[in-house]
Amino acid sequence: MAAALLLSGTRRLHAVMAHWNPLANLSLSNGSFSSVPDDRVSTASAASLFPFLSCRRRKRIRNKVQSPRAARTQKDGSRPLPEFEAIVLRDSFLRFITRTKCYLSHLPDHRIALAEAGKLHRELGFPRGRKVSLFAAQHPLLLHLTRLPPDSKPYLAFTPLMDSLLDEELKLMDDMEAARVTTVRKLLMLSVGRRIPLAKLHHCRLLFGLPDDFRDRVSKYPEYFRVVADPTDGRHVLELVEWDPALAVSALEKDFVPDAARVRRSFKLPIRRGKALPLEEDDEKRLDSLTTLPLVSPYSDGSALQPWTLEAEKYRVGVIHEFLSLTLEKRAWIHHIVEFKEEFNLTKHTYQMLLKQSRAFYLAGTEMNWAVFLRDAYRKDGTLIEKDPQILFNEKLQSYALTDSESRIRRLKEELLTD
Repeated sequence: MAAALLLSGTRRLHAVMAHWNPLANLSLSNGSFSSVPDDRVSTASAASLFPFLSCRRRKRIRNKVQSPRAARTQKDGSRPLPEFEAIVLRDSFLRFITRTKCYLSHLPDHRIALAEAGKLHRELGFPRGRKVSLFAAQHPLLLHLTRLPPDSKPYLAFTPLMDSLLDEELKLMDDMEAARVTTVRKLLMLSVGRRIPLAKLHHCRLLFGLPDDFRDRVSKYPEYFRVVADPTDGRHVLELVEWDPALAVSALEKDFVPDAARVRRSFKLPIRRGKALPLEEDDEKRLDSLTTLPLVSPYSDGSALQPWTLEAEKYRVGVIHEFLSLTLEKRAWIHHIVEFKEEFNLTKHTYQMLLKQSRAFYLAGTEMNWAVFLRDAYRKDGTLIEKDPQILFNEKLQSYALTDSESRIRRLKEELLTD
């Protein structure tokens, strides 16, 4: 009888955890990802099944649920937006084809021996210990396995369709070079000392649509950039040659002129006040408006501000907003934010700072691996209002990668749930 109860309790717990996991409700609608959370099931119902399990198993499940690796950024009191959460899940599904495309495009003939590819789990974006051939089979229009004489060893290579898409992207990169140069100039104007290591820009090149050879292309613009060696570590650093006042206008300042009311509603930086100061709702809004506005320009010298003052927080919020507005998809992951922590005078409390500005930003994913979205740049259905030509190309590439996606979504869920 006890064994039957234990088995029943375990099955019920697995059912609850399946509902709780965001991947369990992942579906495909109209060619795009959608995720519908089930609010009827909560972690409290999962906790009611703990008496049927051993102490060790209860502790293991509790730690897994409460771990920052699994804990959602949007807590029970907030309203998660399925459209943004679905974009995060789509990125995790396309991680393999994105990294494989970047890696193979630099190899001769765009191919690599399958045995060698199996060792490059980090570079190709698949879990360690899994077969790379299984992930390549998920994208038959873009990747295929071929055997070449004389040894007939299997190779992972691009299909002719993928080669044609690469040629199309290279032409697009050349056409958009002037716009990308302007983006890098604005990034340098945002940074402390007007300088950024070239390695950091290369690491985040996909975020801004920079070509892989951007480090070589900067030499074509001596009037804008200068490459120097850092005396402390010898790294190559990109410096701004001349400040351009016309570029030192943030996206918020541009939006404030035609729609000042929307910009005022986007941010809220209230001051702390005790119960001894009772205020009506209208008076409270006026007081918060006085402390929130005017905002501090992200192109000002943030190093001169005291770290924990209200003006410094306004500056950091403005820097993040301007940084996201310069990205292609108006969003960035945590590792992109951390990459420019020193250049943008950010603190370790950036996560909590962004959570407080829920009108301007949305944080999706988990506490350990989150993405921040610029809410005003998206429609209610989660699509971008303005799309860069590179975004249109990426959507075209994703449409080929997501062919027969229903079966691959089920496979993705099985892979992630077994990790």
